[in-house]
Amino acid sequence: MKIIAFGGSNSQHSINKKLATYAANLFENADVEVLDLNDYAMPLFSVDIEKEIGQHETAKSFLSKLDTADILVVSLAENNSNYSTAFKNIFDWSSRITKEVFRQKPMLLLATSPGGRGGASVLEIANNALPRYGAQIKATFSLPAFNANFDVEKNQISNPELDKELKDIIKASF
Repeated sequence: MKIIAFGGSNSQHSINKKLATYAANLFENADVEVLDLNDYAMPLFSVDIEKEIGQHETAKSFLSKLDTADILVVSLAENNSNYSTAFKNIFDWSSRITKEVFRQKPMLLLATSPGGRGGASVLEIANNALPRYGAQIKATFSLPAFNANFDVEKNQISNPELDKELKDIIKASF
């Protein structure tokens, strides 16, 4: 089983990439590949740029990676109660190539933030919107107060209740 995981952020120290990586590695007998959105940087999407250059090769490369997955593990960063610009840009460029951006792949949709709501706003937006773009969202999980509930040295959730909750979600949904 092949899992493609990524955090919806271009931060070099993305807490969402850390959460996605941890969650993806909880799946048994899985080959995990973690993508870095910095490898998919493109100019900000606009119809003018698209008219000039056509479909961006980097977006095609991103979609090709998603094609290789059996399961997607995506943890979205929340910026001002919405997607990060980095995620939205790759999503916009990719959706111009195909509406089925997420390739009808089963998805574990996550979010975390330093705050107590754990990216709840972006998680709600994505849970409602991404299925229209080929995401088969099987489960969602929000990790609140990342710095208090995730051990970055051990790369794992440090709160036993929240860790069990995520593990139970994965076991029940996939």
